Amino acid sequence: MALTHSTLSLLLLLLLHLHAFTPLSAVVIGVRRQKGGHHRRRPSLEANQTSCNLFEGSWVRDDSYPLYESSACPFIDPEFDCQLFGRPDSDYLKFKWKPINCDLPRFDGVGFLEKMRGKTIMFVGDSLGRNQWQSLICMLYSSSAEAKPATQMIKGDPLSTFKFLDYGVSLSFYRAPYLVDIDTIQGKRILRLDDISANANSWRGADVLSFNSGHWWTHKGALQGWDYMKDGPSYYADMDRLVAFQRGLTTWSNWVDANVDRTNEWSDPVSKNCYGETVPVTGLNYSGVYPDQMRVVLGVIKSMRNPANLLDITTLSELRKDGHPSIYSGDLNPSQKANPDRSADCSHWCLPGLPDTWNQLFLTSLSSPS
Repeated sequence: MALTHSTLSLLLLLLLHLHAFTPLSAVVIGVRRQKGGHHRRRPSLEANQTSCNLFEGSWVRDDSYPLYESSACPFIDPEFDCQLFGRPDSDYLKFKWKPINCDLPRFDGVGFLEKMRGKTIMFVGDSLGRNQWQSLICMLYSSSAEAKPATQMIKGDPLSTFKFLDYGVSLSFYRAPYLVDIDTIQGKRILRLDDISANANSWRGADVLSFNSGHWWTHKGALQGWDYMKDGPSYYADMDRLVAFQRGLTTWSNWVDANVDRTNEWSDPVSKNCYGETVPVTGLNYSGVYPDQMRVVLGVIKSMRNPANLLDITTLSELRKDGHPSIYSGDLNPSQKANPDRSADCSHWCLPGLPDTWNQLFLTSLSSPS
């Protein structure tokens, strides 16, 4: 079984990516950031019928896509800039998400910047959060009314911020792969399953938060990001990773309750990884197994006093087996490129690409009626 992967916002989003080196599974959870705000219903759009589910549909070709060219957005990290680093095909850029009973509104970057004037959007999590963060930067940068909008990039660790100066809009990325805190005690990294306060101090000023977690909870060996886990007074050399994930996510949910008001593998036996994939999975449904981490998320949400609205983008992401960087990322040498079974990046996504659709859905959800 492949390792598993995992993205939360005025809406709070949690997007859970679930399969390392296999496609992304995801959920988006929407909640209000400020206490005392009005509760927000599950976002929906009026169509010929009373409403539609934005997250059930299929990928259809649209030659007006992509929403921007990677060459016009100098802020994409090399590992996401597939065209720059030699991907020979481009049809994967020509697909848009089509819900069954309605249309996803065309992205209006200038309108969004006007609506979000003076506000901060922050993505919190691991490199998939960074993937989505850079996508939104490019979408807004490329659609701005000015040919070259006044911007500022401040890179740091764990916090990086991109500013649209004319609008006072800040887009931030805060690296916290486990969401909960990691302390260092006598040279050992302690993963605090019961504490999120140190990280959360950096999130409090944001108007919109987008969290992702899941993938790093599965790593062992050199990729494991901690030496011991701590839960209450007890320390653990290791434990069942789903149990650890559930305890960490419960700590996150308790923080949300205290601070926020609401709002697999591919069936094609030839496709053992994403190398050579150039088109989405056809049809409306993904037939992969229901990920165990998703059950943890649903259980945690059910236990919350202010349960989030679940905006499920699992299927639409799983269908895009063609959208990964594969061997066309900036950090592979020729021998690695010649061995895609070991080297293909099937976890992240090309930009332009799938994260642009996440952001279209994200921004549509933010704009939906309360």
